[in-house]
Amino acid sequence: MSSKDWLEKDFYSVLGVSKDVTAADIKKAYRKLARELHPDHNPQNSGAEDRFKAVSEAYDVLSDDRKRREYDEMRSLFESGAFRRGARGGGGQTFDMSDLFGQAGRDQRFGGASFSDLFGTIFSGGGGPGQSAAYRTGPARGRDVETEVTLDFLDAVRGVELPITLRAPGLCDTCHGSGAKPGTTPRTCPHCGGTGMVTRNQGAFGFAEPCRDCQGVGTIVDEKCPECGGTGGVTKTRTLTVRIPPGVNDGQRIRLAGRGEPGDRGGPAGDLYIKTLLRPDPVFARSGDDLTVTIPVTYPEAVVGAEVRVPTLDGMVKVRVPANTPSGRVLRVRGRGVPKRDGQSGDLLVTVDIVMPGELSPDALAALEKFAELTPPARRDHLENLR
Repeated sequence: MSSKDWLEKDFYSVLGVSKDVTAADIKKAYRKLARELHPDHNPQNSGAEDRFKAVSEAYDVLSDDRKRREYDEMRSLFESGAFRRGARGGGGQTFDMSDLFGQAGRDQRFGGASFSDLFGTIFSGGGGPGQSAAYRTGPARGRDVETEVTLDFLDAVRGVELPITLRAPGLCDTCHGSGAKPGTTPRTCPHCGGTGMVTRNQGAFGFAEPCRDCQGVGTIVDEKCPECGGTGGVTKTRTLTVRIPPGVNDGQRIRLAGRGEPGDRGGPAGDLYIKTLLRPDPVFARSGDDLTVTIPVTYPEAVVGAEVRVPTLDGMVKVRVPANTPSGRVLRVRGRGVPKRDGQSGDLLVTVDIVMPGELSPDALAALEKFAELTPPARRDHLENLR
């Protein structure tokens, strides 16, 4: 139920009770009307059905002590005419609505909405908080724009500069955003005096609404620009050179301030957001700021130990594989990972993968058999105990 309903509907009259009635009397009146108007007792009677809904709605508010108190306070304020613009209080002082609205903040009564949200909803026809923003005059910020770029893995790690082509609204080059034909200028709207808003009185209330003559802009274009038709903007194709910083992640959004759509009436431009999508690399992968790579190691190298060559972003480096290294062990190479914002870099994580030999020569096979004779068998008794 909207706040506007609370002002327009007299729930006490709907239930046929007075404002000072007790909660027990409200409940009694509701039960009586609900029995009389229930759809089961009034088949195909749309009038009774509508009244039944109205009675249920009224009871929902008045049977709840908190809702009833808020409802009474709101109607009391508006019925007194306290919110008329320029209404004078005691002592001849002008009552300023903005004082009340601005200081009230967000009240947990009325569903947590501020008084300005509440009354803005009522005056704008129930559009909800923020509806009046569409009618604001003066400069307005342009909308943000988002696009995507697909990067090679190494470009994302190292950073890259690349052109991006966008097709989006921009300022008209002919009228430079004024909307007027070259050689002419927009004139101030005589109806609203350039404010974009007009005030009208209706009963006890004063309403501010967008000027219909200038559509809330504050100016009128008599001779429209032939290029943009008086809008001040056209759809443009533009190319920007963008610097992608080192170390961006897949799916990361980069913000370029002021590179979005131009603002209205001299307002600031929106922002451009670039979403980065990364192609996989055949050698490297990422784990945060660390790079990962897998290197093959022969069985003798893993047993005896060896020095192997490992690829990095800047070329090959030598890494020592300790003796008796098992397959899957990770060796860390400091500072060979992804560059960070502080100027440091992550590490390179090298995973050892022991590869089995291919076809062996007779001498190699004989040596391996001799090795097996000299090597004690692996202990398997602990596995037997687990069975």
